[in-house]
Amino acid sequence: MTENLFAAMRNWVLEDITAMLPELPVEVLAKIEVTPTRDAAHGDMATNAAMVVAKPAGKNPREIASALSEALARRTGIAKAEPAGPGFVNIMLDAAFLLRQIPVILSASEAYGQGTDKGQKINVEYVSANPTGPLHVGHCRGAVVGDALANLIAKAGYGVTKEYYINDAGAQVIALGRVVYFRYLQALGLPEKADAYAASVAGGMQYGGAYLEPVGAAFAAEHDTAFVDKPESDWLDTARQFGVSKMLDLIREDLAALRVYFDVFSSEDALVQAGGVTRGLAILESAGLIYQGTLEPPKGKIPEDWEPREQKLFRSTEFGDDVDRPVQKSDGSNTYFANDIAYHADKMARGFTQMIDVWGADHGGYVKRMQAAVKALAGNTQASLDVVLCQIVRVMKDGAPVRMSKRAGTFVELRDLIDEVGPDAVRFIMLMRKSDAQMEFDLNAAVAQTRDNPVFYVQYAHARARSVLRAAGEISGLADADLTSLTAPEELALIRKLIAWPRIVESAAEAREPHRIAFFLYELAGDFHALWNAGRDDAALRFLQADRPTETKARVALVSATAIVIRSGLAVLGVQPVEEMR
Repeated sequence: MTENLFAAMRNWVLEDITAMLPELPVEVLAKIEVTPTRDAAHGDMATNAAMVVAKPAGKNPREIASALSEALARRTGIAKAEPAGPGFVNIMLDAAFLLRQIPVILSASEAYGQGTDKGQKINVEYVSANPTGPLHVGHCRGAVVGDALANLIAKAGYGVTKEYYINDAGAQVIALGRVVYFRYLQALGLPEKADAYAASVAGGMQYGGAYLEPVGAAFAAEHDTAFVDKPESDWLDTARQFGVSKMLDLIREDLAALRVYFDVFSSEDALVQAGGVTRGLAILESAGLIYQGTLEPPKGKIPEDWEPREQKLFRSTEFGDDVDRPVQKSDGSNTYFANDIAYHADKMARGFTQMIDVWGADHGGYVKRMQAAVKALAGNTQASLDVVLCQIVRVMKDGAPVRMSKRAGTFVELRDLIDEVGPDAVRFIMLMRKSDAQMEFDLNAAVAQTRDNPVFYVQYAHARARSVLRAAGEISGLADADLTSLTAPEELALIRKLIAWPRIVESAAEAREPHRIAFFLYELAGDFHALWNAGRDDAALRFLQADRPTETKARVALVSATAIVIRSGLAVLGVQPVEEMR
């Protein structure tokens, strides 16, 4: 069988069910699944095949399940197959078949679980914070989720491009340019001019104002007094670009500390200047999807300043949105949505038909319109946009929240969090909950050396495994070891967990849920620690048996396979394995 035993078992199920019912439509067969059982006492795997095909076949699902069980039970490697519930079939693998998977893991090494090349490339865009200040904890979760998701999809066999969209157009970066000029005047020793200008930048000071003193000094060193007393039209664009460049340097440094790196940085401003918005809207206009119209008033209480205004609108309701969306304001300027349409049209022009955007939960209301735009841009071609939303993170210490307020300048910087607990803890803990669920990041737990600290628990399992391998010394031919002595329930439970790894990779990538990898690793570590502890209580279960070289070799093979899968999983999460705990 292939590495992914669940996929291989599904092929067996399909062979047997189609032999029984040869006229089943392809779309029905596509709904058949083979999944782990919820209770190990019921077997290793279960299939819904009988329930899926019963109605199209016009037969009782229990009867189909009974016949399918008999067919599967005749397969080599299946110890037992029996119907359950309304039509499930539970499947138990025989021990010898389970043991044969250990050499597969050892031979594949960290490539175990790597999906076959899908021949498709996916663009994953994440972080994309406005370049107006340093990254804070609010950006951290999206950075970790996006990076781990990109790694996961690559592990599943897709080509992946990691992309950061620089929001360097619009009001916030204009404010940034003005703050740079303000700091420039201060750096030149012109306090009166700076104070006179201060009122016009008060609103922009919240956007990284305190971080722009060195930027203003660098701007002054480069331009001297060239822009003093010049009108805004002369210096604003230069100051804006200078500030964006310096802020991006700071952002890249923060991301590097988190081990987040990008293949592509795309500039919104460059896209706009190159006519990207015009091209993107032209695609929709040519399809008759842009029109002049007036939006309905907002639901509920109508604001006093609301008035019906004719605007250029996109027919997004034709693609599942709630209302049509403006792409141009009544004054003729483009909306942010128009720029985002252009950006996704640009991704598609670069060959990306599958796109994933990782956004903060506060952008949840934006999902339908953006997906509608992608559907419209795609026309008759296959293109899709998945959006992964990340809820807020509350940082806790000593049982109390660490306050975070960007406007007040007291937010928790990403770099501070990394310095406090390290990148491994930040990355792993951020992935211990589904991204759209709110979470608390407990600083105390993140540095504790207990099971409550999941990254410690998993890294400790790897360190324990490595300590066994060091103690065992060089043992050749582990892939050829006689494994028949591995019969203890703890050993078989560990093997069952290891063989689930390829399926976890595939299913988590398909669901766009990297947190499943963190959960899997935590459970795998638990199974390994349980086996370690069993050896402490029962000398016969210890990994190294001085007078039993065959059993020692078998257990070292199992330990080595465990370490391989832990490293493979940690690589997806961007967390480093630990050789020994200090």
